[in-house]
Amino acid sequence: MTKHKKNMRVLFVTSEVSPIIKTGGLADVSAALPTALLEMGVDIRVLLPGYTQVLQALPELKVVFEFGSQQLTDIFSMPASRLLLGKLPSGVPIYVFDCPELYLRGGGIYQDENGFDWADNAQRYGVFSKVAALLGSADSPISWRPQILHCNDWQAGLVPAYLQYADKPALTVMTIHNLAFQGNFSAEILPELGLPWDCYKADGVEFYGQLSFMKAGLFYADHLTTVSPSYAGEIQTEELGFGMQGLLAHRSKLLTGILNGIDLDVWNTTTDSYLKHHYDAGDLSGKAANKRALQQHMGLQLEADIPLFGLVGRFTQQKGLDIVLEAAETLISLPAQLVLLGGGDIEMQRTAVALAQQYPGQLAVHIGFDEHLAHLIEAGADIFLMPSRFEPCGLNQMYSQHYGTIPVVHATGGLIDTVIDFNPTTLAQGKASGFVFKRSNGVNLLATAYRAVIAYKNKKIWQALQKSCMSKDFSWKGSAKAYFDIYANLMDK
Repeated sequence: MTKHKKNMRVLFVTSEVSPIIKTGGLADVSAALPTALLEMGVDIRVLLPGYTQVLQALPELKVVFEFGSQQLTDIFSMPASRLLLGKLPSGVPIYVFDCPELYLRGGGIYQDENGFDWADNAQRYGVFSKVAALLGSADSPISWRPQILHCNDWQAGLVPAYLQYADKPALTVMTIHNLAFQGNFSAEILPELGLPWDCYKADGVEFYGQLSFMKAGLFYADHLTTVSPSYAGEIQTEELGFGMQGLLAHRSKLLTGILNGIDLDVWNTTTDSYLKHHYDAGDLSGKAANKRALQQHMGLQLEADIPLFGLVGRFTQQKGLDIVLEAAETLISLPAQLVLLGGGDIEMQRTAVALAQQYPGQLAVHIGFDEHLAHLIEAGADIFLMPSRFEPCGLNQMYSQHYGTIPVVHATGGLIDTVIDFNPTTLAQGKASGFVFKRSNGVNLLATAYRAVIAYKNKKIWQALQKSCMSKDFSWKGSAKAYFDIYANLMDK
C-alpha cells in the first residue's frame, strides 16, 4: 500500500482540535492522528469551524476563498463566509471555515453560556458539512482536492450524505468517537440544509422521525471506524447501540475498531512542559515530588505514604462520577486522598464541592478544565479512577499508565482494551497495568480501589506495577498505520 503515500490527500473534518479548541478526547485525536499521518508522508489537512477561540489562537490565517452566492445558495440564506488557511502548532495545514454569524459568539462551541445547546446547531454543523463536501467534489473552489474525507462524529455526519449528490465525490471514512451523541434534529430543517427529501428515509438520514447527522454518516460513508476494538462490538448491541445497532451490525464488515493513541510530544514524563519535576521508569523520585506539588496545589495534607486517587473527566453518569461521589467518603477513610477535576452536571458539581468542604485536606475539587492541573494530577496521583459506564476509547487511562499512575477502570470499551488486571501472574509476565472491575457500581469500585491500596502498601509490588505500565507503547504509530491502510484500501477499490 506504500504506493499511495506520496500522493494521498486527506481532509480531516472535525469540530475541535487541541490545543486550539477542546471539550474532550476528540480534540486530542484531531491533533495527534493528522500529525502522525503527516509524518508518514500523507498530504493531510484539517477542516475546523471558525469559532472565536480559533480565530484568536491562529491570527496568521490567510483567506483562500470567499464564498459567493453561487456556492452555498442551496443551504439557506448564507451570511458572509470565507475559507482561511494556516497551520496548527504541529505543522499540519488547517482550513478554517470562517462564518461569524454561525461561530463567532461567546459561550462554548456546542452550548451557550447557560449550558444549553445552541438553537442553530443543525445549521452550524450542516453548513460546515456542506463546505467539507464541496471541498471533496469537482465543484471545489480551491485547487487542492482531497481523495479521502475523514469525518469525525455527528458534527461532520452530513458530509457523506451531501457527497451522494456531488460531482466526482471523494471517498469518505466516518469515525464514531461516542455514539451517544448523535446530532438529531427536526426533519423540517432538511430543505434549509440543501438536502433533498429523497434521502429522508430509513435507508438514509431518517432516524425515528428525525434527521440524524450521525445516522447519515453511518449509512452513507464508504468505511466506518470507531476508537477501540471492544467498542466496535459494543455498539452493535442494544445496550450501547443507542438505536443504531441494527445499521452497524448490517455494515459490520465495513466497521473497524482502531484504538486511539496518545501524543507523546505532549504527554511525556521526561519533557512535560506542565511539570516542574520530570521522571522516568528508572527514577521515580520526580513522581514523588509531583505528588507533593499536587497536594500543595489542592490544599491536601502533605502525606507521602497515603495513596492519592485522581480523576479528570466530565461530571456525567456516563463517566461514573455519581459512583465516585457515592463512594468518596468510604474511599478516603481507607485512608486515602482524592482529587477531582472536571465539570458538567450541576448537582454532581455541588455534591463534589460539599464533600471537599466537609473533608478539607483529604478531598479536593476543581470545577472546570485546567490543562496544567490535568497533567499534574496524572503525574502526582498514585491511582487514577475511571469507572465509566461505557467508554469508547478513553485517553486518561493511557496517560495514567504512561505516567506510572495506576488506573482503576470498569471493564468496558477502550478501558478493557488497554488495561490488564493486576494479579501475581500478570505482574510476573510484565503485563499487569491496573485494576479492572465488572458491573459499574459503588461496591465494585470500592472493592477494586481497596485492592489497589493493598498493592500500594507493598512498595516492591507497586514499583514493579508502575514499570509494567510505563513500558507499554501507546503511541499513534500503529493506529495511524491502520487508518492509512483503510484509506489505501478504499483508493484501491
